[in-house]
Amino acid sequence: MSQYEFTPELHSYLTKRVPGVSERSIKAVLELVAEGATVPFIARYRKEKTGNLDEVQIRDLIKETDTHAEIVKRKDFILTEVAKQGNLTDELEKQINASFELAELEELYRPFKRKKKTKATLAREAGLGPLADWIWQLGQGEIQDTTALEVKAKEFINTEAGFVTYDEVLRGAQHIIVEKLSNIADLRTLVRDDFHKHGQVKSSATPKFKANSKFEMYKDFTEDVTKIQSSKASHRYLAIRRGWQDGELKVSLDTPNEESLLRAFEAHCLKTDNAVVAPFLKNAAKHALTVHVIPSITNELHRILKDLADEHAIGVFAENLRRVLMSSPFGSKVVLGIDPGLRTGCKVALVDKSGHFISHTVMYTQGEGAKDKAKRLFEEVFKQLQISAIAVGNGTAGRETESFVREVLKDLKIECPVVMVNESGASVYSASDIAREEFPDLDLTVRGAISIARRLQDPLAELVKIDPKSIGVGQYQHDVSQPSLKKSLHEVVESCVNDVGVDVNTASESLLQYVAGIGPSTAKNIIEFRKTNGLFDDRNQLLKVSRFSAKTFEQSAGFLRVLTSKSPLDKTGVHPERYQAVKDMAQDLGVTVSKLMGEGAAQLAPLREKWVKLVGEYTFDDIVKELSQPGRDPRDPFKVFQFREDIHEIKDLQKDMVCPGIVTNVTNFGAFVDIGVHQDGLVHISELSHEFVDDPKKVVSPGDQVKVKVLEADLDKNQISLTMLLTEKPKTAVKGKSQGKRAAGDKGGPRKSAGGKGKRPPGRGGDSRRQGGARGGRGEGRPKSAFNNPFAALADLNNKK
Repeated sequence: MSQYEFTPELHSYLTKRVPGVSERSIKAVLELVAEGATVPFIARYRKEKTGNLDEVQIRDLIKETDTHAEIVKRKDFILTEVAKQGNLTDELEKQINASFELAELEELYRPFKRKKKTKATLAREAGLGPLADWIWQLGQGEIQDTTALEVKAKEFINTEAGFVTYDEVLRGAQHIIVEKLSNIADLRTLVRDDFHKHGQVKSSATPKFKANSKFEMYKDFTEDVTKIQSSKASHRYLAIRRGWQDGELKVSLDTPNEESLLRAFEAHCLKTDNAVVAPFLKNAAKHALTVHVIPSITNELHRILKDLADEHAIGVFAENLRRVLMSSPFGSKVVLGIDPGLRTGCKVALVDKSGHFISHTVMYTQGEGAKDKAKRLFEEVFKQLQISAIAVGNGTAGRETESFVREVLKDLKIECPVVMVNESGASVYSASDIAREEFPDLDLTVRGAISIARRLQDPLAELVKIDPKSIGVGQYQHDVSQPSLKKSLHEVVESCVNDVGVDVNTASESLLQYVAGIGPSTAKNIIEFRKTNGLFDDRNQLLKVSRFSAKTFEQSAGFLRVLTSKSPLDKTGVHPERYQAVKDMAQDLGVTVSKLMGEGAAQLAPLREKWVKLVGEYTFDDIVKELSQPGRDPRDPFKVFQFREDIHEIKDLQKDMVCPGIVTNVTNFGAFVDIGVHQDGLVHISELSHEFVDDPKKVVSPGDQVKVKVLEADLDKNQISLTMLLTEKPKTAVKGKSQGKRAAGDKGGPRKSAGGKGKRPPGRGGDSRRQGGARGGRGEGRPKSAFNNPFAALADLNNKK
């Protein structure tokens, strides 16, 4: 039976873990996944079946279905193993079948697990079981016997098994009783519940604790388990674990109720006041609790806290990554990319409107005559063609290079935006197999300059070429579960690529492989087909690509755009399976399909009632939306940003200085902001807004352009503390009246989510964004020459403007 086959048991499981989803929707998702449908395809083109479930709900259903299959498999194994041992009672079988928690299943299985030989096992093999039973029965009041323990123990001396004295025999009997107590489910549950409700995570400094350690706040730290489990505090647990692993911190999980737990263990094994065995059993109870059960429960709780912290950290990383990938594209314009460098000079590379590399050179910003040479360089370039922007990497010497370029352009009276571009991961791309294959004859730094230029044109198309972990928006990314992180980030990239759409004639192999239903091998085949046969004329031509099956076409075609096609629908997100419906709609109106594009889509309003019955409400609305905005891009319009010109290093900062900045990373404890001094400043969560903020992600996102005020700049620690509270805290509003408006640039209040479901702001589209979505051209057949004379190779591009 397939794990995606709908059953009442699976339905019951899923409704508890993914609330608010109907049985019909669950069945639809399971059926579609079993048929090989991808999440983006289901969310976009099967809304009628699923009841308009979004990607998050669909992924949650799939994830929980996979977990359910894992649980069922584990239950079958446990039942089989316990049955083989002859220990499967009706009651135990009922408990196992009723459980759908892996941790609970493992507890039920614990007493029956095949273990390595323990001290208790060796004692039983030496024949000490009856002695342990005698002691236990005395404690339970089941028998009466006044024989001294030492006397009774001598009866069980076994020199061959290594129990040669009565003390060794008694220790062996104690091991048996301790193991018995440690496996009593009710006692373990008591301890587990207490640690979950009242436990505390404590950390303290070790002798290896460093001066000015990044774990300063955790050198004498205590926090309740209930609090640290929350998403607001989970990052602190990851920080503590890192300090623990680095040897700077000692970490423990404690409970203030250990004494009462010990009384419970003693009461369980000592139900009568028997002077013969009372001290012995009390010692066994303490040993069972402190040496076996508490360490076992705390290890389990550490795993739970780690899993929760991982989940929260991965969620933060995924959301930040989505914001970065969906950053505003500058668009299909000629861009000059600069990879800053002081000693070896800046590598300068030019890319055309499609991101194709044209040529490169070196520009020096220091030394005799550097400025005059740069002037001649830029003067020659701007004579030959119109460059729309200059992209400067924000790494080492980035601000100095930006200022130098601005000065040169100002002297030349040339108006051209100079934009700082986040180059996180650019060096990873430059040294990658993808970059070597794309530019085998170029130096790493030149590849970096090309990547910087392309990042400005279309961040998504360029960033898909590197490991998402290298983009630099994570939180303890190296400490979390790497398989879970990789899976989550892959899903984010896949979601973003399909949300934007891809021009099949310009997209790189790296970009194509994220399109629903395609993958690496099919992406490679598309590129090979394009090289051999030229550009695609229409979507149907995709079926001629090697191993591009009808199923692949169904899953991917709606996300692939063919902007040069004669069919206007090939330029939209309308799926080919709905082309005939659109043609029939046009026929109903007596117009051509092209007449329905743009403002013409409004003509479909009178047909709504008829076509909703034929294709469904969600499908009809999506068709109208696509026709009204063909090639629509869900990303926000591009805004040129500029840092303060009078600050370049931390030493330039002064208290209360207000600076423009760009949010680079958002964590549970605040946001990091780049203000142009080579070191991001931290806006603590308490400094984000005058109102209470429980989650920084609700206030800011990576890529946001904000204004911040300097609270402190610590040169020794290389740390900057910032605030977004540019004004005094507003006075409490008079009842019935609204508070005054927030000061300009203060991002402390609620913000509309980028890429959300609300209406797009005016001014979308135009020549500042690519229609047809992300690109990532590899420049097949383009020249890769270096400059002989400054930018001489650019005359070719000028003729193609």
